[in-house]
Amino acid sequence: MESNVIPDSIRPQRLQPGIGFGSGATGTLRSSLRPGVTVPIAPLLPSPASLSASSGPPPPPPPLQLHSLYGGIGAGLGPGAAGHCNPGNPAVLKEAVEAVVRSFAKHTQGYGRVNVVEALQEFWQMKLTRGADLRNGALVVYEMVPSNSPPYVCYVSLPGGSCFGSFQFCPTKAEARRSAAKIALMNSVFNEHPSRRITDDFIEKSVSEALASFNGNREEADNPNTGIGAFRFMLESNKGKSMLEFQELMTVFQLLHWNGSLKAMRERQCSRQEVLAHYSHRALDDDMRTQMAADWVNREQSVAGTIAQEVASTERELEDARLAGRELRFYKEKKDILMLAVGQLNAANTATLPSH
Repeated sequence: MESNVIPDSIRPQRLQPGIGFGSGATGTLRSSLRPGVTVPIAPLLPSPASLSASSGPPPPPPPLQLHSLYGGIGAGLGPGAAGHCNPGNPAVLKEAVEAVVRSFAKHTQGYGRVNVVEALQEFWQMKLTRGADLRNGALVVYEMVPSNSPPYVCYVSLPGGSCFGSFQFCPTKAEARRSAAKIALMNSVFNEHPSRRITDDFIEKSVSEALASFNGNREEADNPNTGIGAFRFMLESNKGKSMLEFQELMTVFQLLHWNGSLKAMRERQCSRQEVLAHYSHRALDDDMRTQMAADWVNREQSVAGTIAQEVASTERELEDARLAGRELRFYKEKKDILMLAVGQLNAANTATLPSH
């Protein structure tokens, strides 16, 4: 996909630094290392301050796409529009998405109204044909939220794992599907822009900004045992990848932190470098989800109501992020893991019921 499919007024916001790994002591990565134990997580790219030993609640995950682009883009709305772009404004969000969809149609010789569902699938099929590393193929997957009445909600998962959701009030299931496809197509197209690639120049600028923001010194950036050093290591390990690809990787670390696993690894004397190296090549799979769910079952058995409270919080986060047009995989995975924990808990309770 040529970069000129993006309106000239769109400019990416600088990637915000941080990973959220605590300042634990060094040690070896043990075979028992696995998702588990309790504490919330530093998001996608929180600040290097969150790389400290603090185990307090992290800030909300800063998105890498549409939502975070506001204030610097205008998304084809005209020169003066950028300053008025509020991610909480549904009208602005809708207009921004429509602008990119129209641009996509124009540059792909589309005529009339674009079938965004077909366009999104064709976009990823084209990427696969051109050699993109899509391990599970180019299939785009839609998931409707069960409902007997509007508004209907639909989620769409892209081949790499990124997830988006319908962001408008949708009176029909078909409209919910189209709404999800629109926001996913916008992000897919914009992700092809050269400015969304992690390059040497991008890394240097990001690290310099991190140092300036947190009054750090150059030695910190070169020391992998510091937060900024870990941040630099992650960026350099993913050189050449796009922001969405990097975000897909970071979702694993978000979940590990949310689930308390990073704190547990720190207590086992595992160094940041070892944790990064181990999980940077580990895909989020059913085994990891099952292990995390089991940890939440243990918490529920210790403190009744723990899961219900976390589900309520996660559902609010998911809803707010969906309506703001953010990437949703972190929130969606959290909810799925919690629902899996509920299933495990119900199965355990049923198994212990007395037989008659």
